[in-house]
Amino acid sequence: MADTHKSDPAKSDQLQRRGLMFVLSSPSGAGKTTISRMLLEADDEIKLSVSVTTRRPRPGEIDGVHYHFVDADEFDRMVDEDDFYEWAHVFGHRYGTPKGRIRSALKEGQDFLFDIDWQGTQQLYQKDQQDVVRVFILPPSLEELHRRLTARATDSVDVIAGRMERARSEISHWDGYDYVVINDDVDACFAKVNEILHAERMKRQRQTGLIPFVRELMR
Repeated sequence: MADTHKSDPAKSDQLQRRGLMFVLSSPSGAGKTTISRMLLEADDEIKLSVSVTTRRPRPGEIDGVHYHFVDADEFDRMVDEDDFYEWAHVFGHRYGTPKGRIRSALKEGQDFLFDIDWQGTQQLYQKDQQDVVRVFILPPSLEELHRRLTARATDSVDVIAGRMERARSEISHWDGYDYVVINDDVDACFAKVNEILHAERMKRQRQTGLIPFVRELMR
């Protein structure tokens, strides 16, 4: 059976459009990583923005695929040279979004997915408001969030307690986002996020090909 979620750029985007920076944020355990993976698997027109981090790779993580792993000195150099769209301290480590070729790729219609926290989102939005779409994913309850974190069986009781405390702080910034989605069912949550992405792509100001198209129509 054909994958109905897969997009066909030739059919979905006949007119040239400007790409967007699609931000997904949530407290740890609320589902942004799962939703991000589903989105990347379902849509060929968006790719993950790979962050730079000072933390060490976890088992199975590949440098340049999951993160760009650097030491503190290299991270400092990148900060000094303004190589980041945004960067922040998270759980004792630093994470940043390298500018790289993102800006030029946006002009060509490439979309980028950002899996970052509210601080990174705020910095990114301040630097490039026109291209940023902000989506915050909420858990159905704090009790369910705690259950999910515990079910991972990867963190100690103290680490989980720290994540829960941080979650309360992160949730307080929900009103700094364009869209808020409650993840009480992962498939339903994904469907809503996918609808947001497609609707944002169709906004008039992103349809750069409309001007020459309409001019041709009016001839």
